[in-house]
Amino acid sequence: MQPAWYSSGIDHIWLPYTQMKTSPPPLPVSHTDGVRIFLDDGRVLIDGIASWWTACHGYNHTHIRKLLVEQLERMPHVMFGGLVHEPALKLATRLVNLFPESLNRVFFSESGSVSVEVAIKMSIQFWVNKGYPEKNKILAFWGGYHGDTSGAMSVCDPEEGMHKLFKGAIPEQYIIKLPRTENDLSTLEKFLSNKAKKCAAMIVEPLVQGAGGMIFHGDEVLIRLRELCDRHDILLIFDEIFTGFARTGTLFAFQQGGVSPDILTLSKALTGGTIPLAATVAKNNVFEAFLNESDESALMHGPTFMANPLSCAAANASLDLFESKPILKEVCRISSQMNDELERCRSIPGVADVRVKGAIGVVELSGKISLDWLRQQFVEEGVWIRPFGNIVYLTPAYTISQQDLSVLTSAIYQVVSKWSQK
Repeated sequence: MQPAWYSSGIDHIWLPYTQMKTSPPPLPVSHTDGVRIFLDDGRVLIDGIASWWTACHGYNHTHIRKLLVEQLERMPHVMFGGLVHEPALKLATRLVNLFPESLNRVFFSESGSVSVEVAIKMSIQFWVNKGYPEKNKILAFWGGYHGDTSGAMSVCDPEEGMHKLFKGAIPEQYIIKLPRTENDLSTLEKFLSNKAKKCAAMIVEPLVQGAGGMIFHGDEVLIRLRELCDRHDILLIFDEIFTGFARTGTLFAFQQGGVSPDILTLSKALTGGTIPLAATVAKNNVFEAFLNESDESALMHGPTFMANPLSCAAANASLDLFESKPILKEVCRISSQMNDELERCRSIPGVADVRVKGAIGVVELSGKISLDWLRQQFVEEGVWIRPFGNIVYLTPAYTISQQDLSVLTSAIYQVVSKWSQK
């Protein structure tokens, strides 16, 4: 029997990425704690994906909760137009101190998709302000995913299932193959020799193309892209909404390539998964292109809940944990364990690949896949793992124990083995 709140409201919601006619009903959650999701019927699930990669410190972390409560008592929100507050200025300072010196201007918003929208607008207006309005296209890559709003969709893989329905209704950008090989690099170089004068920016997810298929690439790709952007006068955007905050083994994925972007987007784990917040961080030379006596040269974007004090307090608390806890060491532990324990999945018929990068573990399947069946099987195993496309993946909280992680990897082996026998 479902709780009263569920029965009274379930017929009035519209769920994300869900065919509401055929999908099984969602599970009612009563509360969360650590790496566990407690269902209203008494079942407990070990969370293997940290609520879409956000809850990097686990749920209900005492330090984050404490600072949120303190901020709630002082000021839950105030507009960021003409006013500022300590949590936002403190957070902006702490963020830029994590980056190369020139990456030092922070624009806050409420979601990852919006941070990408802001990055796109920054890039195009940067060139308009400098007298090159023809540089108004964004170059992106097959397999990429940058969000669900219209501008962000325009730089996602155009054949990716969520967005291909909107062809013709969203801006058309340049999408090309990510240069993992010398042939790919040659193709990109030839493309830029013809189109660079129309390109405002290039956007890429460093090291891992996340929701586009958990596709990995080496840090040498970032070096190539930086060189090409410098050569052709194109801004480089690194989308670290998924990869940021230690997910790939370093605090930020771009650090592994030793190069930095002109614009960086952040969200998801920024607040430890407690409350929405995103940031678009720009180099000083990008910011300076907007400084002018004319109001028309200003960046005309302003989310209503921009730099929400509660969100900034949560992000500051999360950064406290990154500074005080051996999180990168924990990510290394998680990575090693997933490497060892997921490897046996490679022998299961129908498994196309097994790969691990930092605290990201992936089992890629081939053949016909029933996502609803897989998801239900994982719940029966006592875990919350939500495959998409042909990807079964883990992105656990960094606080997960060795025992709980083994439960997750074992569940993947058991469920994928059942799937291979269907």
